Amino acid sequence: MEKAFGIFGGGNKQKIKGTVVLMRKNVLDINSITNPSTVVDTIFDIFGTAIDTVTAFATSISIQLISATKPDGKGKGKTGSATKLRGQISLPTLGAKEEAYDVDFEWETDLGIPGAFYIKNFMQNEFYLKSVTLEDIPNQGTIHFICNSWIYNSNSYKTDRIFFSNNTYLPSDTPAPLVSYREEELKNVRGNGTGERKESDRIYDYDVYNDLGDPDKNAQLARPVLGGSALPYPRRGRTGRGKTKKDPNSEKPSAFVYLPRDEAFGHLKSSDFLVYALKSVSQDVLPVLTDAFDGSLLSLEFDNFEEVRKLYEGGVTLPTNFLSKYAPIPVLKEIFRTDGEQFLKYPPPKVMQVDKSAWMTDAEFARETIAGVNPNVIKILEEFPPRSKLDTQAYGDHTCIITKEHLEPNLGGLTVEQAIENKKLFILDHHDYLIPYLRRINSSTTKTYATRTIFFLKDDGTLTPLAIELSKPHGQGDEYGPLSEVYVPAYEGVEAYIWLLAKAYVVVNDSCYHQIVSHWLNTHAVVEPFVIATNRQLSVVHPIYKLLFPHYRDTMNINSLARKSLVNADGIIEQTFLWSRYSLEMSAVIYKDWVFSDQALPNDLVKRLDTTVVLINVIWMHRGVAVKDPSAPHGVKLLIEDYPYASDGLEIWDAIKSWVQEYVAFYYKSDEVLQKDPELQAWWKELVEVGHGDLKDKPWWPKMQTREELVEASATLIWIASALHAAVNFGQYPYGGLILNRPTISRRFMPEKGSAEYVALGKNPEKEFLKTITGKKETLIDLTVIEILSRHTSDEFYLGERDGGDYWTSDTVPLEAFKRFGKKLAEIEEKLVQKNNDETLRNRTGPAKMPYTLLFPSSEEGLTFRGIPNSISI
Repeated sequence: MEKAFGIFGGGNKQKIKGTVVLMRKNVLDINSITNPSTVVDTIFDIFGTAIDTVTAFATSISIQLISATKPDGKGKGKTGSATKLRGQISLPTLGAKEEAYDVDFEWETDLGIPGAFYIKNFMQNEFYLKSVTLEDIPNQGTIHFICNSWIYNSNSYKTDRIFFSNNTYLPSDTPAPLVSYREEELKNVRGNGTGERKESDRIYDYDVYNDLGDPDKNAQLARPVLGGSALPYPRRGRTGRGKTKKDPNSEKPSAFVYLPRDEAFGHLKSSDFLVYALKSVSQDVLPVLTDAFDGSLLSLEFDNFEEVRKLYEGGVTLPTNFLSKYAPIPVLKEIFRTDGEQFLKYPPPKVMQVDKSAWMTDAEFARETIAGVNPNVIKILEEFPPRSKLDTQAYGDHTCIITKEHLEPNLGGLTVEQAIENKKLFILDHHDYLIPYLRRINSSTTKTYATRTIFFLKDDGTLTPLAIELSKPHGQGDEYGPLSEVYVPAYEGVEAYIWLLAKAYVVVNDSCYHQIVSHWLNTHAVVEPFVIATNRQLSVVHPIYKLLFPHYRDTMNINSLARKSLVNADGIIEQTFLWSRYSLEMSAVIYKDWVFSDQALPNDLVKRLDTTVVLINVIWMHRGVAVKDPSAPHGVKLLIEDYPYASDGLEIWDAIKSWVQEYVAFYYKSDEVLQKDPELQAWWKELVEVGHGDLKDKPWWPKMQTREELVEASATLIWIASALHAAVNFGQYPYGGLILNRPTISRRFMPEKGSAEYVALGKNPEKEFLKTITGKKETLIDLTVIEILSRHTSDEFYLGERDGGDYWTSDTVPLEAFKRFGKKLAEIEEKLVQKNNDETLRNRTGPAKMPYTLLFPSSEEGLTFRGIPNSISI
């Protein structure tokens, strides 16, 4: 990649010429923008004198090579002389803001072959080290070091920063002179579990979710701790901040939130994130909206559907003089997109680009359960009527009251029993998990129902809704059971809008479950412990570290930002979603039933109630939308053959698993080698017992004793971080940007016949519908946020790509296997394009005429409704 001249000189002393690629601190780093005092790039020498020349920068960095083949008297690799960088050079391969410097190393021939190096930074500010390359090493050729790490002033570290070459070693295969360096580096990143972390730290450790509330500010902002026996939860990264005065169990909020420095967004990411994502920062947009609504500059309600659609045409307008007091720094002006008096203009969501009214149809409502943004919740209906697993003593009888009479008129001549036997009935069940919280949710300004929706699989392969059950708590108490009503399709008069409202209550529940469970819990939260455990227990030269590392990029950072402004007390999610202050608490209750092995797509599709597991008090949620079939292309047969998420996902899953199988087989020649790998065993033990420790006693955890278990676990993790997250994330704005299609709140109960609300619905149905779903202020906040979350950044790496090109490992077999993986993904994408052009597959486009592209592996930057990034990076 970088051009350099190799070893030269005579006698025992020789020189190695190398190239260093780095980036200086970005003044628009997202993590320092709120603290202007840190936005400095002046260089200080050891006397504190300000200097800013390239030469001074180069001479403020020193590198010391370490031998991989020649030990010193203590068995550690010998070290060469510390050498400072020379001058800046030009390379055609440099990326944006990257700089290259040459360096000459004094290297004696009896020091052997370099395999690592120390680096020191004598400047006040950190810099980002991309790579170091040594060329023309005798019998070795080029040695590559892929670094991708922030280097702070050397006084910030207790031990010198070390980097290893791109060779990959199991612990037992590590060259003896590098063994102690490998072990010491792992100890450094583990820390000792005490004290408050500072910015330059590189320590990975665990903590519970005790950082969501702010009880010292307001008692209403107190939130329960997530993590522990009462409310089990995955662990987050530990910061060590102090505790609040009013709750000794809660962590005190602060402007600075520690993150291991290399988990922070990179330079390009920061720039993009500032342009788009600062819209979601509550102190910028929310005050403008709040003042505008409070000052009657904006009406509180939408009057009709056309007014909603104007958000994408004329935008929301406010007087210019009103906006002038906001956006204190230039970059924030992008938030307001000002054009005269225009404020917040949104791009048209894909769901309405072809047909503005398609969202109202039963066909689109049903299609989005298998090709929408939450496509992995619908289940097979195996018993009728559907029953509840709730405690009858506490909650009464919650058996579904939908009857055969509600369903059979639209079953095409089948009885309910025949439809179930033929696997034609499916259910979207948002009932049991919601009931224990429903009374509390309805005691505020929101009013809603638990819902059960039954669908019929028609002969043309599409789904249609047959009936919706709406249930609310009994007025006399939970023990009396619910008050339930059943609604069936109607297409004329007031009853057509009653049916539209019934579907809206279903979608509100689905929107909340999607955002807080399918998206936040099942991807963001469950992956963070893997990031921590991998960094703590697997050396950077371990093959499994190298396999998984790309799938962790930016995850801890986006999660940290989310805990600060999205999922925190009174944050964006609580303000704009029905579950409100109970959002994350409810996700903790649902996490109790999370099963790691069932996150693998084939298992997720097939899984059903396992009676052997019930005997030990564990009931697995079951979907049963596929059956195992060895003769099927992916080993499973879909019951809904035209199921875009599942059919596309199976293609991606198989590609991921095949790549992981090849990779694991190269490094682990037997199960015994895996069993005797101390780093791998420590990694898995800590992941299960600490990272997901609240579920550590569950019988479904792999024991990590076979290569197949490692393949399945690694493929599952990669699937969650890449394809699963892409499927539930990048469709948020394309589907939910039209609040009519994906409302997030309901504010009124269903109008009863004879009531004033029922009469009003008949006279002005659109206005009454809009008064029931998400309000205007909440809509604007929601749209602003999900537009950001649905975007790809310019420096994204997609599945089948890696930072570092072909230099992430020196082993050619894994490199070739990875290239085959990338080629396979490109072939899959071509196949998916052909599927979308097949008019017989009606679920792929539906009434909205929006082809399903969320699992296309590649994408450009921006709002594209496609692309599978390697990691949960937004």
